[in-house]
Amino acid sequence: MLWSFAQVYKISAAGPCIESFAMKSIDEKNSIGLRVLLFAIIAIAGSAADLASKEAVFAWRGLPNENPPWWLVKDLAGIETAVNIGALFGMGAGLGWLFALASIVASIAILIWLIGYGAAQSRWLTVALGCVLGGIIGNLYDRLGMWYKPGMPVEWKSGVRDWILLCYNGYTWPNFNIADSLLVCGAIMLAWHSLMSTAHPPQEPIIESD
Repeated sequence: MLWSFAQVYKISAAGPCIESFAMKSIDEKNSIGLRVLLFAIIAIAGSAADLASKEAVFAWRGLPNENPPWWLVKDLAGIETAVNIGALFGMGAGLGWLFALASIVASIAILIWLIGYGAAQSRWLTVALGCVLGGIIGNLYDRLGMWYKPGMPVEWKSGVRDWILLCYNGYTWPNFNIADSLLVCGAIMLAWHSLMSTAHPPQEPIIESD
């Protein structure tokens, strides 16, 4: 009889703990779900802003060399259309097909990291990966020739449209776009996260023995 009473007491005492654990598990799932939603919003909004800006600027200023630069700040910041047949900021010219393939692989890897390996548990990583994917999608659209029209130079078929122009003291930075900016921001955030994780590794809980 006493044994039965003890068992009932243990179960009733454990009830709040089980309920607390269940609620915590639900909260964690909801939190991860919201972070995945945040990731999707950043990626979609970022790529949409990139593609919309390219369409608008190229419709306004025309193809490269059709019009002179339009200056927001004279000889410092302006708008000039260009087609980059390389990678970020013009590196690797002529390898557009390779960069397109690498972009597809990177996109898959990001989704696996976010969901399969728990990157969504970190808001910082979620935002960083959302920026990276948004940049990848924006430039991949161009790499696949989705904007290309017959009559344009053949090498533009896997090229990326750029329009942001920055100059300083006689030096002109390679033209870039919003997708490039997203990629750089995301990469900086990932590097910072890696640096902070190395500098402050998570401490293992101390288990005291009886």
